[in-house]
Amino acid sequence: MDENKALTPFRIDIPQADIDDLRNRLAHTRWPIPVPGRDDRADFSRGIPPVYLKELAEYWRDGFDWRAQEERLNEYEQFTTVVDGQTFHVVHVRSTNPEAAPLLLNHGWPGSFVEYRRLIPLLADEFHVVVPSPPGFGFSTPLSGTGWELARTTEAYAEIMTRLGYERFGAHGTDIGAGITGRLAGLYPERVIGTHIGCDPRWLGLVGDRFPCPDGLSDDEIAQLEAVRAEDAADRGYLGMQNHRPDTIGAALTDSPVGQLAWIAEKFKTRTGGDHRTPDESVDRDQLLTNIGLYWFTRSGASSAQFYYESEHSGVDLFMPSGVPSGWAVFDTNPLVRRVMDPWKAIGHWSEFTEGGHFPAMEETELLADDIRAFFRGLS
Repeated sequence: MDENKALTPFRIDIPQADIDDLRNRLAHTRWPIPVPGRDDRADFSRGIPPVYLKELAEYWRDGFDWRAQEERLNEYEQFTTVVDGQTFHVVHVRSTNPEAAPLLLNHGWPGSFVEYRRLIPLLADEFHVVVPSPPGFGFSTPLSGTGWELARTTEAYAEIMTRLGYERFGAHGTDIGAGITGRLAGLYPERVIGTHIGCDPRWLGLVGDRFPCPDGLSDDEIAQLEAVRAEDAADRGYLGMQNHRPDTIGAALTDSPVGQLAWIAEKFKTRTGGDHRTPDESVDRDQLLTNIGLYWFTRSGASSAQFYYESEHSGVDLFMPSGVPSGWAVFDTNPLVRRVMDPWKAIGHWSEFTEGGHFPAMEETELLADDIRAFFRGLS
């Protein structure tokens, strides 16, 4: 029997009992005994500082209004659809512009469709915006089984665009979403108008793993590259757990909201621009907690980690070459990024911004929107 290809309207409505349970758990957190001297809220050298984590947890419990955020998210049309046995949640915002092109926005971890909440209105004048959640993320849960990794997800996204009636479309992505974006272009070059990638200097950590180190780097540039790679390696503890032991970390993330809060909020320190800012000084605090709340309410701290395990053990390369036009926007950049990532200057649209970081849709929304528009206008 053919799979049901229905697009089922969806509206976010977290049960009040779940919201009350979250507040109760936060009120009864069993805190670690602090290490003497760990009282600097901006000192992330050992991970998220306990004093700062308590601040966030108290606000999440007593100051944060999930219902208000839920109402904002529900302003956008949403639906669910089943592809290859897996339920996918999709945000779909139709433009009123008759000349609008479809644009797929692909996020990664620890992001969600919430990441694009402020970006969507800035794009809707030129694009029909589509934001799917990968399997195990947000409302693309529960997982239907094992085997949901980057390649299978890419094919599912192409099917979702077909169901929406979009034969040709553009794609933007960051993090895991950048891999999905590139793979869409590699598999479906006749369908993908162009790909736009948002990244930051942490991508230099892929040199040697995914990218060869280019010839001709000066001693100073090599030292800079090694410093960035060392910093990235020090920040990859989460990657080892999610790549190899998702069930172990998943239990803690599902049972402890403060554990989930710490696990994600720390990444909004280490991967955003601004060395001296706390996570909620780099991005809007309510948007950050809405994103984290989505992981909590859907139990996708555990299921999103499974995506890492599946991708790590699939043998599928994160990057797939194609002849589709590509644009890159590098945030919190330095000159070394292009020297290493695009030494031949093969990428026609290359933008560099000193602002922002790994989450440009949340950190520098207008810069990202302007760059996406400029790239796709250049293709028409």
